[in-house]
Amino acid sequence: MDQLMSIVQAINGILWGKLLIVLLCGTGLYYTLRLRFVQIRKFGAVIKQTFGGLTLCGEKADAEGMTSFQSLATAIAAQVGTGNLAGAATAIAAGGPGAIFWMWIAAFFGMGTIFAEAVLAQTYKVRDDHGQVTGGPAYYIRDGFGSKWLAGFFSVTIILALGFIGNMVQSNSIADAFNSAFGIPTLYVGIGVAILGALIFFGGIGRIASFTEKVVPIMAVLYLLGGLYILITQAANFIPAVKMIFVGAFDPRAATGGLIGVGVKEAVRYGVARGLFSNEAGMGSTPHAHAVAKVKHPAQQGLVAIMGVFIDTFIVLNMTALVIFATGAIDGQTTGIALTQRAFELGLGSFGNPFIAICLLFFAFSTIIGWYFFGEANIKFLFGSKGLTPYRILVMLFIVLGATLKVSLVWELADMFNGLMVLPNLIALIGLAKVVSRALDDFESDGTLKTK
Repeated sequence: MDQLMSIVQAINGILWGKLLIVLLCGTGLYYTLRLRFVQIRKFGAVIKQTFGGLTLCGEKADAEGMTSFQSLATAIAAQVGTGNLAGAATAIAAGGPGAIFWMWIAAFFGMGTIFAEAVLAQTYKVRDDHGQVTGGPAYYIRDGFGSKWLAGFFSVTIILALGFIGNMVQSNSIADAFNSAFGIPTLYVGIGVAILGALIFFGGIGRIASFTEKVVPIMAVLYLLGGLYILITQAANFIPAVKMIFVGAFDPRAATGGLIGVGVKEAVRYGVARGLFSNEAGMGSTPHAHAVAKVKHPAQQGLVAIMGVFIDTFIVLNMTALVIFATGAIDGQTTGIALTQRAFELGLGSFGNPFIAICLLFFAFSTIIGWYFFGEANIKFLFGSKGLTPYRILVMLFIVLGATLKVSLVWELADMFNGLMVLPNLIALIGLAKVVSRALDDFESDGTLKTK
């Protein structure tokens, strides 16, 4: 076991040390320039496309797919997860307040990448053996880029990374939080989460869409209201909190008075790495949701995908960071979810810990649903619809197992498979850049190009 841990850690050191940070940021920069800063030029259209005709009770998803907003909600369900609570705090503890600035930079360029992912997912979506619309990187890697081997490799790694191991991590976070806040045994929490998950899994795309379009906005508003209350009560600390981010980006020691003794290199590394991990741009996960959106043109869903990164990083993750800074929760020792809990306890008193536990339940459980859905698309790619029932049962078992275990190897394996699935996706993104550019140009001219 120790030898396996060493091997996995060595692989993660290569993947997440520099390689993926450079590749993901480089791809984002490439698309930002190639698409002529689409995230800025078209931001008005992003808002209109996302919120025009918004409703929490949209039409029921069917074999033709989901509404555009339901697809976005499913993508955000996966993006806005424990990374927004624990990931931001981890980046701050390891890289100082300036890590948040570099998270912004990663998110800005990531908007270009995620636009491309959504466009390609729409362009190469297909129907499965039951006539249901489906799609994702495996499909555009196979049908667009022309590599069955890379497509198969991607499918296997994302099923392991998200469907199984990743959902163990999410259920572990929920179980720990509820055990700490309410004293509920972790096994009971795991069983409860698995049963709730099964009710949605076995309901198919219709129930997944109905769940995400209602729960995602509610959970985001709940968390933001709690954070906003703290920022209002700590109003005098708001400007200093923002200043910490900008000072810390270039002089981390000065931002905290030496409490966190790191340099600019660490601020950049942890900010970019945790930012990319949180918003998932370029990782190949969210395209599965955007592929099934009912839109007339691929670029329409590309614009909606940009909003997902904006909400994840510039709204939800920023709230976590500002609450941590405004409450003075940084002590140089506490990190991860414990730092976020400490900040909300300082801001909300005794209600802070239960508040974060409830928010974590929403965030992590919605991520489980999103990640399950992404894995499902790849199960169908590899095995057809006959593989869905065994997959659903296995996901439930992994959820229960994850709640009862706290093995560092599980977390390391999740990071490793997350890293491995990125590589074939980025190769295809670069190789299919002309398809993305052509789609945007067409949309900006007359919008006549239709999805398949």
